[in-house]
Formats: sequence, structure tokens, C-alpha cells
Amino acid sequence: MPIKIPNNLPAARILDGENIFVMDAERAYSQDIRPLRILILNLMPIKYVTETQLLRLLGNTPLQVEVDFIYTESYVPSHTPQDYLAEFYGTFAEVRHKKYDGFIITGAPVENYDFEDVAYWDEITEIMEWSKTHAYSAFHICWGAQAGLYYHYGIKKRRYSEKISGIYRHHPCVRHEKLLRGFDDEFYVPHSRFTGTEKADILKVPELTILADSDEAAGVYIVANLEARQFFITGHAEYDPLTLKQEYERDIKAGLNPKVPINYFPDDDPNRYPIVRWRSVAHLLFANWLNYYVYQETPYELDELYKENKEY
Repeated sequence: MPIKIPNNLPAARILDGENIFVMDAERAYSQDIRPLRILILNLMPIKYVTETQLLRLLGNTPLQVEVDFIYTESYVPSHTPQDYLAEFYGTFAEVRHKKYDGFIITGAPVENYDFEDVAYWDEITEIMEWSKTHAYSAFHICWGAQAGLYYHYGIKKRRYSEKISGIYRHHPCVRHEKLLRGFDDEFYVPHSRFTGTEKADILKVPELTILADSDEAAGVYIVANLEARQFFITGHAEYDPLTLKQEYERDIKAGLNPKVPINYFPDDDPNRYPIVRWRSVAHLLFANWLNYYVYQETPYELDELYKENKEY
């Protein structure tokens, strides 16, 4: 089934070229199907790149998916034109009365700040609190995962002496978990961060389950509160083949003297094309989330979702 997005969104042309079925609003409304409604809080500076990465995965399932994008009002992105935001994005104020099958919060380039020092932290916490009663399942990525674990469970992030950058080997920690259905005993995922969440801190919270981990520097990969359908993903399975290369070159230009991302370039040679080891994992992760934790369990009538909530 297709993903329904605005006709003029740049990602639509890219996805169409990859034979990912994209449907415009007029055609979607002609189908007698209730699409899954997903809200994405995109905190990344170059919006269209992250849009394309996420929509590529959300659109590659048998389900019809309708996506709304929002950005923060308390800090307006400087790398995305205002007319682009006006055409394709809304604000939290414009959607807070709605209910969604799923909510995604992306990473953000603010990990070296304390959470409370991030310009939009108060707004982010309001949205994360809202998601508990207005979205059936929530999916937090990278900094979004660190922020969610801190806000919901008081787990602090830890700063590392050097950047975690590259493709790291992981393994499932729970047998027969639906989110990991189809995963191999070992699988690879990109990571790119200076901070992380320690396993010992997570284990202190009884509501949380570590679903996937790494014996390498990347550490814990997937944490979940399964009862509340909250998922915290520390890596970037959605990354394009060249994303880490672009970040590595950016860090070089910034004078950060970065190490070559591990397990990424053949023979660790940045002049060679990277080897993609994570594409199948990315598709499985998002398809399983949509199918098992959104589609199969969410109420058909979204107005019935947490009907007792009156706060918003």
C-alpha cells in the first residue's frame, strides 16, 4: 500500500523514482480504507533528507499511511526555508487536538547540550507528554530516544570521550519479540553520536526492556516500554548509504579530526563507496512497528483513543 504525502513534497519525487508507491490526497480519499495516521516531529536541520529517509521505510509496507509533519515553534529551523515549512509542516498547536496511530520523534544536532539548555526543550516535553494520550505508539530515534528516556524515566545521557561513528554489530536480547521478527541473530546498524544511554541505568527501570544490544561501543540499541508501546532507538537504521560519509566529511571541515567510521568504508578507505549492511534491518524495524504495534492494535476510530483524557 502507498504512503500519502503532499503532492509537491520533494521526497515524493525521490520515492517515486525508487518505485515506492506514493499516493496523492485525491486518490487516497477515493479508497474505502482508513489509513494509519502518523505524526513526525522532525528536529533535523535539513528537513527533506530526514523526510525521505523515514518515508522510504514507512511507505514500504502493505499499509496505507498518512503522515503529518511538525516543527518546533520555540526554535524555528534556520536550514529550512520558511515557505517550505509553511507548505509542508504544521506546529504542535495545530495538531494537539488530533489523535494518531503513531508518533515519531527524530534525532537532533543538540546532543552536546544538557536537555534543559536546548532551546525547545519545554516544547519537546509538552509534546512527549501529549504523545502518551494522543498517539497509540511512540517511536523515538537517536537524540529523540535519549530525550524520551530522560523525560519519561529520568535516565541521564552520558558523554563519550570520542564520537560513536560507524556500522556496529548488534544482537536481539529477547526471543520472539514482535518488533524484532525476522531479524538475524546478528545485525548491523549505523550510529553517529557523542552521547548515549548506559545499560546499567536502563536496567534500574522496571518498566523498560532492552530488546537489542551491542557488545561494541554502540551499546544498547533498542529499549522499550512494551506495555505503553514506547520505543527508543539509539541508532539510525533509516540512514542513506552516504549519510555517514557526509557527516564524516562535515566533521573534517569543522576541524574535529574525526576517526573514519568503523565497518563502513571497504578497508577503511574513505575514497571507496561504503558497504550497506543495514538496509534490510531498517525495513524490518519500521514494518514490524507499523504492523504489530500500530496497525493490529490501534482502535479503528481514533476518537476512541484514550477517550478519558481531557487535558488537551
